Amino acid sequence: MANMLVSEMRLPLYLAHLLAARRLDTAKDVLSLPEVELMAILDAGLPTARAAIAHVSEAACPPCQTALSLLEERVRLGGGGRLATMLCGLDEALGGGIPTGKLTEVVGPSGIGKTQFCLKLALLAALPEYYGGLDGRVVYIDTEFKFSPRRMIEIGQKSFPQIFRQEGLAQKMAGRILVMRPTSLADFTKRENEKATAGFRQHPLRWSLSFLKSIAEFSRIPVVVTNQVRSQSNDDGYHFSFEVDRKDGSNCAERFDSHLVAALGIQWAHAVTVRLVFESHSGLS
Repeated sequence: MANMLVSEMRLPLYLAHLLAARRLDTAKDVLSLPEVELMAILDAGLPTARAAIAHVSEAACPPCQTALSLLEERVRLGGGGRLATMLCGLDEALGGGIPTGKLTEVVGPSGIGKTQFCLKLALLAALPEYYGGLDGRVVYIDTEFKFSPRRMIEIGQKSFPQIFRQEGLAQKMAGRILVMRPTSLADFTKRENEKATAGFRQHPLRWSLSFLKSIAEFSRIPVVVTNQVRSQSNDDGYHFSFEVDRKDGSNCAERFDSHLVAALGIQWAHAVTVRLVFESHSGLS
């Protein structure tokens, strides 16, 4: 709502002309200014400044909703949807699979299988519903240039041989997967929303998180992101439970000088709804 155009608010004509003349084009332009500063910019008295704030606030602010109405809307939109991973234990733990309308993160070191997992999820999302898929379209944002069509075909042939034996169906599924390869975070955000560039320059990580969460929530689709791990000293205070408590009762924080944590920080972690941590034990993932 902050980027809502003043010209689309049906304000009183005198006020609309006054704001346009001062190049106050959006709700954010008006509402981010203190009353005194707005008075100076408009070259008007306090009543006019307060009238501008009141009218723009009424036009731009979303209507109030109760918790009950939000719950009923979520039920109506099918908030309980899932993308099954075809891994029985994981699907059971997730209540049926990767949730729609939420942000799911896959964390793990390089080479653990995050890309392979995402390739399979892409195939499952494009899979016809009668085979357990979503029969949908996929946007695969490949920031590390690891997307491999050949590997995807190998996964498909091994996981869904009945489909890949049907002439033309595999090609149809592949045609539903759009691969984007932005060279930088700025390139990614520019492709998605040219108008958000200014806000993005100020808060790149925050804007990207907000963008991804909005897509998941409003489109009611599963959104999966990957995250690397980094080494962190014991003094930093954040530990994965599997890194701290072991079955033998020992504490790895006391036995090692460092441990592995998700590479992106707390701000990113708080935005994620589901976090899947991939780790390897005795050579097995």
